Amino acid sequence: MKPLTFDENWPPSWKASYHYDLEEIYGPFTHLGYAYAYEQRRRETIRLLTDVLPAGAHVLDVAAAQGNFSLTLAEMGYEVTWNDRRAELADYVRLKHERGTISYCPGDAFEIDLPRLFDAALITEIIEHTAHPDEFLKRIAALIRPGGYIIMTTPNGSYFRNHLPKFSDCSDSTVYEARQFHPDSDGHIFLLHPEEIEPLGKRAGLQLERFELMTNPLTSGHIKTKTLLRATPKSVVGRIEKLTARLPEEWTRQIFTQIVARFRKPAAAADCQSS
Repeated sequence: MKPLTFDENWPPSWKASYHYDLEEIYGPFTHLGYAYAYEQRRRETIRLLTDVLPAGAHVLDVAAAQGNFSLTLAEMGYEVTWNDRRAELADYVRLKHERGTISYCPGDAFEIDLPRLFDAALITEIIEHTAHPDEFLKRIAALIRPGGYIIMTTPNGSYFRNHLPKFSDCSDSTVYEARQFHPDSDGHIFLLHPEEIEPLGKRAGLQLERFELMTNPLTSGHIKTKTLLRATPKSVVGRIEKLTARLPEEWTRQIFTQIVARFRKPAAAADCQSS
């Protein structure tokens, strides 16, 4: 992945993407918690994919923004299709592309016309921006082949600092449609709770294969731990993260900020979601 040099003549969306790249990939990292949380999320997402699919598999990266997951997988030998509603970001991603096969299909994931079904789809930090998480998951399920996979990451709605509504408590989510697809944390509509993940998958015709909670408040730099994080070696932060993962589930549901899940579309369920 090529490092870029900032250009004042870039469009606003490129400038914003470059700002995120500094915090997520290139550095210097001004918010270590954000950088650590992003690194862990990307590592776990890639692992959940590579555990079940070899290089050469076709992967759709939905709402892929500046393309860091797409480019990483392309460099690992996967056939990747990048997608985002902001079509102009495709050229920003092209600037960073060094090797591997990646194609570009900008547009709304609910509407894009794709020439094939995929072996897997990534939906990382996107479902919380939709007014209809259930319909979104059904749509993505319709884009993968029978036997294929969806890897999802989303903030943990049970985290003790979350004050956003729970999707399963909402009687009419259409009231949120005007707010959906807005970027950043200001665009979060619902934060899914752990007990909502498997039922959402079943409604989309999917089986939940793996479910993980991760990223404690120290790793993420929450609750005024930013100063402590700067003074703590990264290896120690990693060990504390592993230790907290061994806590009882009723604790981890409250203190971990992130959900990572892998769904599988049953091989016998041909295209039942598309009806």
